[in-house]
Amino acid sequence: MSTGATDFVSYRFSTRELPERFRIPIWREKFGRTIVHADIEPSSEVPFQAEAALHAVQGLRMLSLKGSAMCFKRSQTNIVDGDDSIGLIVSLPGRSQLSQRGQEFDLRGGDAMAILHSEPVAVTYLEGLQLGLALPRDALTSRVSDVDDLAMRPIHRRTEALRLLMAYLRSALKEGALAAPKLRDAVVGHIHDLVALAISEHAALGESNASAIVAARHSAALDHIGAHFQDPELTLEVVADRQGISPRYLQRLMAASGTSFTGRVNELRLQRAFKLLHESHDGARRISDIALEVGFSDISYFNRLFRARFGESPRRVRSAGKGQW
Repeated sequence: MSTGATDFVSYRFSTRELPERFRIPIWREKFGRTIVHADIEPSSEVPFQAEAALHAVQGLRMLSLKGSAMCFKRSQTNIVDGDDSIGLIVSLPGRSQLSQRGQEFDLRGGDAMAILHSEPVAVTYLEGLQLGLALPRDALTSRVSDVDDLAMRPIHRRTEALRLLMAYLRSALKEGALAAPKLRDAVVGHIHDLVALAISEHAALGESNASAIVAARHSAALDHIGAHFQDPELTLEVVADRQGISPRYLQRLMAASGTSFTGRVNELRLQRAFKLLHESHDGARRISDIALEVGFSDISYFNRLFRARFGESPRRVRSAGKGQW
């Protein structure tokens, strides 16, 4: 699918509602030949099923796939479409097999590999979730040298640039950044930078001030905070250590986004507490228990923050038992 248009395009495909006998031919034609410009050959004897989501803007195509085992082949017949973009295949988690230029590799659980859309290639999806990115060749040739030589090189899941790229992609999709015209160009540029870093042999990224690294590290930190905000032991130092950066650097990242580490954590905790209080308006749960559950060890502190944030006491919100404040 062309990314020449500047608008954000999002499609979802599923064989779930199709009669079983039509699933494979429709998937091959409407998804394989029309969308990804590849021939698809199912490789499982179980009833075929597949689901995919495609997001495309100028300079980027992003495809997620899960379902029955299948092989995507871009042969000489397919590559006459003129697509010379660089692909990045990531197993998330899952298992895939890639074959190009006489080389074959297995990808497992978060590993990645670059492929060339301008040359014959076979990507066999086996299980789990697979993510594919396609970037214009010139976007990468301007960032790394000898981009063709970087194809078919395994990228380990623990590679720092790859981890930052995946955190940044999750955040961009969650926040709808690709669909926002004012953010789109910057987000796509950051993704180009991070892919270039991931596929090239690059030294440790450190505490760089490069905008892509700053944005990706901030996204990764927010991911960690979002997953662990209810832990009363969560601190700036803990998150910084997890991200491999200094507390001072993380503090600067948070401040640049308009909030502090403490402010972000407290907001998540208060929103969660509000939800729990609203759901327990019958008084079955003590307010102090809810405060402890969301991560507040000091109940008086929780009460003060809650009133300042929502304009009402926790007890009042629980007794009201209606709508968000």
